Amino acid sequence: MSPNLSIIGDGKKFMWDGQLYATKEDASRAEEAYRKDNFEVQSLEQDQKFLVYTRRVVKEVVVAAS
Repeated sequence: MSPNLSIIGDGKKFMWDGQLYATKEDASRAEEAYRKDNFEVQSLEQDQKFLVYTRRVVKEVVVAAS
């Protein structure tokens, strides 16, 4: 199995978290943890494994004066 490292969902790019989850429940727990950390999450099933894809929008950029 060779999962895609990224997917496009709703016109947005999501990156795979690198884990293969054996059950939908395991994937759901991971999704919830990511949501608590302010990530957008999408998941899918591939070859009887569950994959979680995440994205987070940068809300503030700090530039140090040089």
